[in-house]
Amino acid sequence: MANLVAATAFFLLIHLLVSGTRVRDAITGVIGEGPYMGLFSAASLAGLAWMIVAFGGARGGAAWWDATPATRLVQLGLTLVAFVFIVIGVTTRNPTSVRQEAALQQGDVVRGMLRITRHPFLWGVALWAAGHLMVNGDAAGLILFGSLLALAVAGTFSIDAKRRRKQGAAWDRFAAETSNVPFAAIAAGRQSLRLGEIGWWRMGLGVVIWAALAWAHPWLFGVRALP
Repeated sequence: MANLVAATAFFLLIHLLVSGTRVRDAITGVIGEGPYMGLFSAASLAGLAWMIVAFGGARGGAAWWDATPATRLVQLGLTLVAFVFIVIGVTTRNPTSVRQEAALQQGDVVRGMLRITRHPFLWGVALWAAGHLMVNGDAAGLILFGSLLALAVAGTFSIDAKRRRKQGAAWDRFAAETSNVPFAAIAAGRQSLRLGEIGWWRMGLGVVIWAALAWAHPWLFGVRALP
């Protein structure tokens, strides 16, 4: 368990204390954006791999709650939505994404998924983590999935703050037209839901990836995901 705690702490700290903070600004000012992104990506991948390996070794302890048929179905639904959000997030032009800040200057950026949330990828990760947390009530599950859930949600605010520092009024206009929390801008009347703008292929791809991983879950992770 100590190994999982250390791995999780490393992963959280490099995101919370470096990425999205003024520490990042200071580092990029010295070494440049490209080298920083390379080093940070390598550290993130190493930290994630460390967490996964450590989680495998820490599983199986006493659980505070157990998965039930109902929570397993809810978890499947949450992860389905999560993968749709994630796929759309990584395939959509978005000023909040890495190296896509210039999208704010290109016009007509608030379309499709950005009408729902300006952080589709991170909210997808948050939904995925929340779903897994529902069916993993042991200490290892709480540490891994709880930490990723908290980090994903915190990351949306961190990115907003970073973009606001760098882009000023242009960011403020974009933020006023969109929302961090999914569907909040639509509920407030600032946006309308237009599924056709998202791209049906993106939603379909998300469903296909979710189905493939759910089917292969026993072989990939040693736990059955489907009923």
